[in-house]
Amino acid sequence: MKYSLIIFDLDGTLANTAPDLLGTLNRITKPYNLTQMGMNEFGQIIGHGAKAMIKRAFELNSKPLDDKTLEALFKDFLADYSTNIANETVLFEGVLQAMDSLKHKGFEFALCTNKTESMARLLLEELGVTNRFKSITGGDTFEFKKPDARHLTETANLAGHQISKAIMIGDSATDINAAINAKIPSVAVTFGYSDTKIETLGATRIINHFNELTSAIESISQLQQQT
Repeated sequence: MKYSLIIFDLDGTLANTAPDLLGTLNRITKPYNLTQMGMNEFGQIIGHGAKAMIKRAFELNSKPLDDKTLEALFKDFLADYSTNIANETVLFEGVLQAMDSLKHKGFEFALCTNKTESMARLLLEELGVTNRFKSITGGDTFEFKKPDARHLTETANLAGHQISKAIMIGDSATDINAAINAKIPSVAVTFGYSDTKIETLGATRIINHFNELTSAIESISQLQQQT
């Protein structure tokens, strides 16, 4: 079997984290009189980490944001989110069953997110799935992050696999572009937070539910065998 590692994104792919992320973002920016963000705007600010979310919130309100204020808000974000990280966050339906099925077929798993590594690990602990992953990396684990291919490459290395044996699962252009840059296949999920049409991202396969993941992985493996 050529492929042996499945690399998952976290927000919008493995788990529905939007309610808690939005809650924290809205609480820390409320003193700045920003319009409270809703799900309609969420796709524009998710995927690049907390600082990018804060910056985008200010941009959408046409308000200036200096570096000092950004750093202060980032600290506020981490403090608030760490205590509210799993109030409403849940794993997407079918993900555990899909992982069990793929594990039975010999696959191992890694997680690569642009969330800070400490927040990712805290959330995975809260969701009870930390031990399912051979490696966990965040947006601050290295000096680079998705869509930089090296984020995926180093995540695979930490899991004990070559990047050429990995398949990326994600919900956004950040994830799919990282896979394209790393020259590996990808599966895009339609139930995440992408603000662009999933069909335009260039993923190898697209799924609407995790009960389709095993067959999608099998079709990618078969495609590789034919080339």
